[in-house]
Amino acid sequence: MTLSLEHFLTVAMLLFSVGLIISLSKRNAIGILMGVELMLNAVNLALITFARFGESEMSISGHAFVAFVITVAAAEAAVALALVISVYRTRGTIEVDQLSLLRF
Repeated sequence: MTLSLEHFLTVAMLLFSVGLIISLSKRNAIGILMGVELMLNAVNLALITFARFGESEMSISGHAFVAFVITVAAAEAAVALALVISVYRTRGTIEVDQLSLLRF
C-alpha cells in the first residue's frame, strides 16, 4: 500500500483540527500556544505534501515556505513564552480569562 495525497492531507487536517480545538478550549496560555504550534505543524505537513505530490517545476518552493514557517514559529514561541513569564511575574497567573486588562 502506498501513501497518497489524500492520506497526508487527512493527517494534516486532523492535526489542524486538534490544534484548533486545543487552542480554543484551553484557558491556560501555555496550552493555547501548544495548540497554535500544532496548527503550524499541520500547515507544514500540508505544504510538504503539496511540494511532494505537485506537478510544478518549482517544487522547492513548498520546502522554502516550510523553512519560513518553522522560523516564524520559533520566534513566536520565544516571544510568547517571554510574555507569559512576564505576565506570570506581575499577575501571578497565566489563565487568559483572568487577564482582561492590558495595564499592570
